[in-house]
Amino acid sequence: MYLLIPGRHQLLTKFQFSYLQQIVQQGLGGQTDAFGNTLPHSSPVTAVIFAVTSANHSGTRRNPLPFYLRALAIEAMGNDLGVPVFSYGIDDVGELPNFASYTIKRLRHDSDFQFELTPENTVVICSTPVLQMYADLGYRILPAELEDIATWKHHQPMPWDIVEKIAYSDDWQNEPFVVQHMLPAAYNIWRKYRQGEKVQLLFRDTMISSDGDLTETRDYNVYVRQMDDIAEMKFRDTAAYIQPGRIGDIGCAVGSWIKLAGKEEKLRESDFYGIEVSRYLYEICQQRKLNGEFENPFVFFSKKNAVTGLVFEKHSMQTIHTSSLTHEIISYGHPGDLEKFIRNRYEELAPGGIWINRDVVGPYDKEQQVQVWLNAADGSNDDPFRECDDRHTLSAYLETLSTQARFLRFARDFREPIAYTRKGEHFVMRLRDAAEFLSRKDYTDNWQSEMHETFCYWDFNEWQQQMTAAGFSIHPASKAFTNDWIAAHRWKGKVALFNADMEPMEWPVTTMFLMGVKA
Repeated sequence: MYLLIPGRHQLLTKFQFSYLQQIVQQGLGGQTDAFGNTLPHSSPVTAVIFAVTSANHSGTRRNPLPFYLRALAIEAMGNDLGVPVFSYGIDDVGELPNFASYTIKRLRHDSDFQFELTPENTVVICSTPVLQMYADLGYRILPAELEDIATWKHHQPMPWDIVEKIAYSDDWQNEPFVVQHMLPAAYNIWRKYRQGEKVQLLFRDTMISSDGDLTETRDYNVYVRQMDDIAEMKFRDTAAYIQPGRIGDIGCAVGSWIKLAGKEEKLRESDFYGIEVSRYLYEICQQRKLNGEFENPFVFFSKKNAVTGLVFEKHSMQTIHTSSLTHEIISYGHPGDLEKFIRNRYEELAPGGIWINRDVVGPYDKEQQVQVWLNAADGSNDDPFRECDDRHTLSAYLETLSTQARFLRFARDFREPIAYTRKGEHFVMRLRDAAEFLSRKDYTDNWQSEMHETFCYWDFNEWQQQMTAAGFSIHPASKAFTNDWIAAHRWKGKVALFNADMEPMEWPVTTMFLMGVKA
């Protein structure tokens, strides 16, 4: 008989080992399943199979350890069980009602058909609601830590209980609860590879979701296309200022900027380091590297959050590049995070090194009251607040609205509801709020995600003040400017700005190209 143990297996416990050892030594006969029934099986256990789920995920609160470290701990435990122990990685496939069936098929395939697991030759060990999936397929379930399936009460700590204890412990290696319950084989892996410290960093990082993303509302297919479409333009803006040597791209998305930089002859001897916090985008970077898309072989990607600390060694980088990133720190972080981010980049640069930052920026004199004309004749004005069932339906509906109706929807949906008054056919509001709408009014594909973000936190002067306060000198080529294409194709005829005296105003700046040099 086989024992199948599905789970993420981020950590192994002493109880798990003793439970398995007792079953291996005494056999399955007389064991009571999760539903209170005595197992009919009396055959000896011939192998223990760990189905390690979410094997393709790591570096997140939900799945901090990579599969290979989980497998190492399982292998070390198996050496003392007396029967063969196998571990197979099962990729995350989202919410799948028949995930148990999928797992069984993956095990069959990945073991080269060595394991044809059926209810007749396999008993499942599981103490979470996942067990019901296997029970529905006819498998007998041994409860392990589970005491009462009606209340989901457990008589022993679950592995994740220990993970959470480690996450919030001042000294996890000597924490009594951890030492009491954690299997030494797992403890040694965690200590050797410094996983406790990694887990603590992940759990204290409130910017990132448990699955390793800034936001759960972003459509990454749309986002990736947008990043790739403008990569060439962004690289042309920065190419002349890149210093050879160690070059880092923080918030590298899908690696497009690094891919272009790696083709430059003057950067042929450089090393490139891509830093990406989103699990989804990081995995795309790794796949592109495997595909051979980077001409320079010295390209390295890491999944890290550059807000919470340094991502490069101090004084080690000749160039750091960021693009369309710093506004997300304000949008998803906490007060002081952006200032911390600036200081971290200064620490990482070598003397004479440069930080090239291209991002959106707030308008000058952003708190002034302006009068805004919004076209009401370029679309529908019926029910701008209609609720839609999904993102695609919402996007299609927003496209039918007039500019004025879309502003009304924006004013309600934006992260900080926009305050405005009506004055005839004009809307009176802060220039900052008008600029937020102008910058976002056509982003209907990712509307819900965009409503979380602010583009106009600091103006260019405020940015320069923050940079110099951190020690940077401002490169003379730095500037703030208006994207003329956007003004001509998305604003003209749709919106008009006037000051308090009803004098026409120029379009606000949209973009900054800000470079800080470390003395």
